[in-house]
Amino acid sequence: MQIADVRAHHIRIPYDAGVASFKQGASAIAAVDIVLVEVSTDAGLTGWGDAWGYVCPRSTATAIDEMIAPQARGLEVPDAVGIPAFMERIQRNLHLFGRYGITMFAISGLDIALWDIAARVQGEPLHRLIGARKRARIPAYASLLKIGKPDLVAQECEAALRRGYPAIKLHETTVPPVFAARQAIGANIPLMVDMNCPMDGATAIAFAHECQAAAPLFLEEPVWPPEDFTTLAEVRKKGGLDLAAGENACTFYQFRQMLAAGAAGFAQPSVIKVGGVTEYLKVVALADELGIRLAPHSPYFGPGFLATLQLMSLRDDGTFVEVFYMNRTACLWRGRIDVDAAGTIAVPDGPGLGYEPDRDVMERYRVT
Repeated sequence: MQIADVRAHHIRIPYDAGVASFKQGASAIAAVDIVLVEVSTDAGLTGWGDAWGYVCPRSTATAIDEMIAPQARGLEVPDAVGIPAFMERIQRNLHLFGRYGITMFAISGLDIALWDIAARVQGEPLHRLIGARKRARIPAYASLLKIGKPDLVAQECEAALRRGYPAIKLHETTVPPVFAARQAIGANIPLMVDMNCPMDGATAIAFAHECQAAAPLFLEEPVWPPEDFTTLAEVRKKGGLDLAAGENACTFYQFRQMLAAGAAGFAQPSVIKVGGVTEYLKVVALADELGIRLAPHSPYFGPGFLATLQLMSLRDDGTFVEVFYMNRTACLWRGRIDVDAAGTIAVPDGPGLGYEPDRDVMERYRVT
């Protein structure tokens, strides 16, 4: 069986995040951009992947069309055992274009699609190609977009709890919203604070000390630049709070540098950024070896989210899956990845990633 084609689909689904906002520069963003990667075979099987698009989905789609597709077309489709070597060859062929950013996002999409196909060939869900499933449902935390005003932060936290979420993550960089959230949710609900790399080391240490009484489980990426692992390690040592990092890291090798430096107590591989399922599994093995906890990065709604659910089902360590707290106008998976009243999401049981994307939704929200 050979790879007949690799195609990128840019899908843009509008959302409503209420009082929260997400901006790129001065521009507000009110839609989820998804870059699906469709890998078709000469045997009629299709696999689906996901490449991180963020605010540059056209660039990621172009990378798939111009770099990934020519590398993959006509090659034999690997089985699960052969995917790592197959992807190593792709990485080697494309290393000139970088092992970080858009190149790795595109590579991630291909890798996920190949795992999807390998599991479909076996007629099994993805997790069974890797190990024994330990959880049929994954608890989700509400990942709130930036709000800023403490009273509104409290309001949204309370609303998320009413919807069943058992944990909350903020995207805030000042202290008052952190304490407003803690007061709103009580002492026993896990609280996390994602900062998106705004501070120098000294400022981050001071921020951590100021937040200690609110008892966040971790601060996420408090330091600029995100690859300054030495400074992250210093903040972790002196700030009095644990740190999470890794959503901006690509490949096992960068995670090894980060964790060896002592930069984080929570590793955050993103399956659609790090290099796909293949690299994700390497990061998990490394984190387990070093005694580092996992907090996978997954604020997306395409095939990568299904892959994350499949991978998280292999662990019984209580890890939450991240869900962007927003109302989408449509779902590629017919609502089957929505959080239930108990704050959990079912792990798909179908072959491969578990679900087929809704072609009607793809066509309705396609960006051409």
